[in-house]
Amino acid sequence: MRYINNRAHFTIAEIQREFKISRATAIRDINEIQAMGFPLTTELGRGGGYNVLQNQYLPAARFTPDELKAIFISFIASKNSQLPYLQNRRSITEKLIGIASQTQQDELIELNHILLFENTNPANPNLLELDDAAPAELNQLISLAVRDKHLRVTYEPSPGWPQLLDVFLLHIFNSNAQWLVEVYDFDTDEFRYLPVDLLRDSAISEDEMKHSEQEILSKKRIGARHSNLVVKLDAAGIQRFKRMHPPGIILSFTGMFQSSGIFNVQLDVSDAEELAYYADWLLFLGKGVVFERIPAELRLILEDRLTHLRFPN
Repeated sequence: MRYINNRAHFTIAEIQREFKISRATAIRDINEIQAMGFPLTTELGRGGGYNVLQNQYLPAARFTPDELKAIFISFIASKNSQLPYLQNRRSITEKLIGIASQTQQDELIELNHILLFENTNPANPNLLELDDAAPAELNQLISLAVRDKHLRVTYEPSPGWPQLLDVFLLHIFNSNAQWLVEVYDFDTDEFRYLPVDLLRDSAISEDEMKHSEQEILSKKRIGARHSNLVVKLDAAGIQRFKRMHPPGIILSFTGMFQSSGIFNVQLDVSDAEELAYYADWLLFLGKGVVFERIPAELRLILEDRLTHLRFPN
């Protein structure tokens, strides 16, 4: 009900994806919510769905003590992960402490002393110190992408050599402490991963899109199916993957509570340096790695690595 209440319009498919339920279950649940008096109207047709007539049906959100701890802990965990909107995040943290009772405030301060996360600085006990700094272009990219994913960006891989790109933005993500944007480049007809700190002057494109969003996503799915390296990971492998992985690799979780996952890559088997790097990295992931698909060239390098391991007498 809160999910619906926060939206002016939604579809059955969106409910299915959000709550991972069948179409029949989604329809049954919505019918029950309507029967309770929730003000919804249906909109028939291919692009139809449900409209919410009144967007203030539920009372304002109130956090339980455990919910407040969960939000606060997430901020502690992300102190040095270069999140965007730094000033907003600092003010939100202050407001969270402000709405907490004295007992809850004491608990939050104590949590900050007790909990340590990777890349945080235990020598600095300042409760509200958030010293990360995201690339200057990151906020602009996010603001544009929520309105329109068809963008015109200036990419400058080398100082003094800017490139004007017509792209469709797919994802913005942080990999190995670097912000990257995954785009489809209309001019080169390829998917690319661009460092955000090398982008500037981003704007919504005024050109007509050469391919629809559905066609772009279809190209991506086809490319994934033809990847020559497909790897499954167990929970230990997933933790090592999070610590270090090549930019642009997306890990899909296949088990509950992130207990297993899978990723795919299209490797250039003629690039000896790339193959050597991936061989070393795959060994780093540990014994929980299962290869669904692997190029023969990479397999030979891995076998050679294991054959030439040296042990003391």
